[in-house]
Amino acid sequence: MLLPAEKELRAVLARFADARFRHDLQPTGHSSRELEDTSGTLCVLTGTESVDEALVAADALLEQLRADRRAIRKTAQSLAA
Repeated sequence: MLLPAEKELRAVLARFADARFRHDLQPTGHSSRELEDTSGTLCVLTGTESVDEALVAADALLEQLRADRRAIRKTAQSLAA
């Protein structure tokens, strides 16, 4: 599976959170469709079949990206020394 770009993943998570909040606050047909659309996008992006799985996968992907950045910085510091 190709990993999504961190910026894209964070943007979809933000859109999902916003849609979820608005739908929970005042459910309408529009908010329901928006929540369904962002949920589907999040599932596709993370390669999962449910929102709960997608959120867990997104957290894991973000942690992996953070760990990769730390490793790159550590290597760069070692090479510079």
